[in-house]
Amino acid sequence: MSPIKTKRDGAILEVTLDRPNANAIDLKTSRIMGESFREFRDDPDLRVAILTARGEKFFCPGWDLKAAAAGDAVDGDYGVGGFGGLQELPGLNKPVIAAVNGIACGGGLELALSTDMILAAEHATFALPEIRSGTVADAASIKLPKRIPYHIAMELLLTGRWFDAEEGHRWGLVNEIIPADQLMDRAWELARQLASGPPLVYAAIKEVVRDAEDSNFQDCLNRITKSQLPTVEKLYRSEDQLEGARAFAEKRDPVWKGK
Repeated sequence: MSPIKTKRDGAILEVTLDRPNANAIDLKTSRIMGESFREFRDDPDLRVAILTARGEKFFCPGWDLKAAAAGDAVDGDYGVGGFGGLQELPGLNKPVIAAVNGIACGGGLELALSTDMILAAEHATFALPEIRSGTVADAASIKLPKRIPYHIAMELLLTGRWFDAEEGHRWGLVNEIIPADQLMDRAWELARQLASGPPLVYAAIKEVVRDAEDSNFQDCLNRITKSQLPTVEKLYRSEDQLEGARAFAEKRDPVWKGK
């Protein structure tokens, strides 16, 4: 039985982590997730992905420590996208929504941080408990201080304490808090909204944001204006760019073709 279930509906792909009892990720699961998201990235008919997990207790606790104890190396081959298939997948220029249905801790929280939007069930809880086991939450140490206030991020990293969805929302980590029985309906509603939007613009936004993470403002802007970011250049030469202008002038909704 595969630890990953996928559901495709039009331009939307739902990826569900389904690995009882806690949806922890071992090397095999990580590789399958990487393949799933690579196929999503490379399929021109898919525009938005939803990442969630089975059940109501766990979204993902991160690395499978039982598998590690049995010889699944922590520094092994996680697959094409790195841990969980998302953290290091190059060129993923499509929106990904996390629907966090329960506990998201350690690598599970890092996995959610690798998406573009986080919806959380009311009962969802979060933590980075690596400090308590004498290791470092490496991806979270890179990403979290860029997403929420520095001192809050450092507190969470240095203490490993738990926080709930409400606190996550207060710091801007969680976009929306949803009743558990409505979480997936809201995730699909948001996905359909995004799927109806301009895919070339989304791709350009994601590439610019990635580039800006490691650049100062002027250097990033210079790369945009000098046509050094492929997705931006493609957008500016596209049919969709003209369609957007025509639709505005004609007072109608645009029809995006992604080309």
